[in-house]
Amino acid sequence: MSTPTRIAKLTLDDKTYDVPVMSPTAGPDVLDIRKLYAQADVFTFDPGFTSTASCESTITYIDGDKGELLYRGYPIEQLAEQSHHLEVCYLLLYGELPTAAQLQDFENRVTRHTMVHEQMHNFFRGFRRDAHPMATMVGVVGAMSAFYHDSTDVNDPWHREVSAIRMIAKIPTIAAMAYKYSIGQPFVYPKNELSYSANFLRMCFAVPAEDYVVNPILEKAMDRIMMLHADHEQNASTSTVRLAGSSGANPFACIAAGIACLWGPAHGGANQACLEMLREIGTVDRIPEFIARAKDKNDPFRLMGFGHRVYKNFDPRAKVMKESADEVLNLLGIHDNETLKVAKELERIALEDPYFVEKKLYPNVDFYSGIILEAMGFPTSMFTPIFALSRAVGWIAQWKEMISDPAGKIGRPRQLYIGAAARDYTPVSAR
Repeated sequence: MSTPTRIAKLTLDDKTYDVPVMSPTAGPDVLDIRKLYAQADVFTFDPGFTSTASCESTITYIDGDKGELLYRGYPIEQLAEQSHHLEVCYLLLYGELPTAAQLQDFENRVTRHTMVHEQMHNFFRGFRRDAHPMATMVGVVGAMSAFYHDSTDVNDPWHREVSAIRMIAKIPTIAAMAYKYSIGQPFVYPKNELSYSANFLRMCFAVPAEDYVVNPILEKAMDRIMMLHADHEQNASTSTVRLAGSSGANPFACIAAGIACLWGPAHGGANQACLEMLREIGTVDRIPEFIARAKDKNDPFRLMGFGHRVYKNFDPRAKVMKESADEVLNLLGIHDNETLKVAKELERIALEDPYFVEKKLYPNVDFYSGIILEAMGFPTSMFTPIFALSRAVGWIAQWKEMISDPAGKIGRPRQLYIGAAARDYTPVSAR
């Protein structure tokens, strides 16, 4: 629990109020306004909560000006280079890197819970064949509390632990099943001898008629996609999970709420929007036309996959993802795909054109992850479900932290009411 480091003074209508100032481990100081309403009868106004800290957290830190992302204090570049997704899952959940024995135990527990309840197969068949995989995931994850109601007591630490392992283990299976269902292919069961990312790729692309062997480069690329998207501080979907959890809702319902929020094109749908933009451009010769439109202040068109709301310099995840994108494209020998040609040329221009360099509109993680997933053979409808399964561990870690916070209370944002003042009802005969 943070303690004030000094006191700020707020003067309002000739009265002065003390506002405690909290100092974080990193980042700007924070004004503690929790008692301001009781003392001064005023709220603060902050649409989007972009200047408001909604909680204390020890999980993830972002410095947008420096282009820095830390998981539990560890730079994302170091983790991407030396670690792997399940080790990062352990780090996010428990706060420290595991010992070899702890990691083996954790990996065993996750691996042996990847199968879903057999009755869930029937649940899938209640959806239309052409349902978007994200719509299916929202429904199925929300329904997990009906299949695994023995781990939904949020006040029981062991229930919280079991639900965390179940969610991390089963969400790749659910995402793969949603994909298979959408293309009319049979579900593929997980295999315990495969890694987390290899298992997911196999469940998506294997068919009963022949064996499927996961290429190590694709396995590594998918693992990195998962790792780089595992958590990202108090974004919209994470805040949604915390807000839902603050009411005491079960963890599966909270994660389903996060998936629903992530579905929005301004959030998890950004890499899909990027690929759709590349297809709209169509061919390399049309790029100058769209670059000109992007530079035109009077044209609403904007290039997707460039720049970032939080990172004002560069997206540290993009550097790592670019390496994977190059490895995947070289492996698959993709040279004739027009969409990927457009992507590579846009990347070159963004890194060299003074307009992009000056405004720091560098390719972000959505740009490169979209290229990788497209090259692997995923349709754009699967981009956001893959984001959701990657972010599940972050949501669970944030949810567990929120539940354990002694200062936690149900979320209840205030409003600046600008509607009609109090007025009397008029009978319909007199209107």
